[in-house]
Amino acid sequence: MDFFDVLKERTSIRNFKSAELKKDDLNKILMAANSAPSAGNLQSYEIVLIKDKEKRDKLKDACFQQHFVSQTPVVLVFCANKEKASVRYGERGEKLYSVQDATIACSYAQLAAAALGLGSCWVGAFDENEVKNIIEAPDYIKPVAILPIGYANEETHQTPRRKLDDRVKEDGF
Repeated sequence: MDFFDVLKERTSIRNFKSAELKKDDLNKILMAANSAPSAGNLQSYEIVLIKDKEKRDKLKDACFQQHFVSQTPVVLVFCANKEKASVRYGERGEKLYSVQDATIACSYAQLAAAALGLGSCWVGAFDENEVKNIIEAPDYIKPVAILPIGYANEETHQTPRRKLDDRVKEDGF
């Protein structure tokens, strides 16, 4: 699929089939995330791949009962590695760059999934401490985005977007 078609067709999916992902497709998604740019090329993020049904159910609970989180065969948890970023960039690296690195990687994974004809939904609403417990994360790891990926079990439709004139401010506000 052409890149701009991917952007046009990508939409959030909240109802999934139970079919397993092809191993090759999952690898392509992970490789896309791995290719994402990062501050100073430190790649200060980690991806936790969750396939275990019990852990996916716990993630659903940690995501305030967003049931689709446990419907997918695969859930990716994108985490900022604060320690890795702070070595070079100090507090700004810890609090900002590591989070940006993780979210850019998540965006690349989401677009790769769409290009492969898979559905996903970015989840940012979750209990951070509970997710840290589920993935057994050390203190320097901060979960920032959760991406359930699977085959859509619903009709897709584009959501309305703001007009560029309403959003783009030339030379400042």
